[in-house]
Amino acid sequence: MRFRHSAAAVCGALALTATLAAPAHAATGDFGYRFTGMDGYPRSSTLHDPASGECVTLPEAADPGASAPAFAPHNDTDEYAVVFTEPDCTGDSWTLRPHGNPATDRLKLRSVVFLG
Repeated sequence: MRFRHSAAAVCGALALTATLAAPAHAATGDFGYRFTGMDGYPRSSTLHDPASGECVTLPEAADPGASAPAFAPHNDTDEYAVVFTEPDCTGDSWTLRPHGNPATDRLKLRSVVFLG
């Protein structure tokens, strides 16, 4: 009887470990954007293989009170990217298709989420 309970506990622990060890899904490719640097000049940044389904607030544009929004996003990943005008994936949003052309400088963003 004890052996059966022990075996069940071991099987349950192995199943839990296998679930937790599963790799997180990520978009494959690069997501680029531009932002205004502290010196007032435009700069570029890239997210390499960003995580899917997780909101990413762009660090260079995270604080609406202290920084201008990022602009001209380019989704060169294999997933749809939804860009938002505010941090934490809030505000107005636009969807950029996978491997699309760069957006214009008029498209402003502060956060993005990739849909896998």
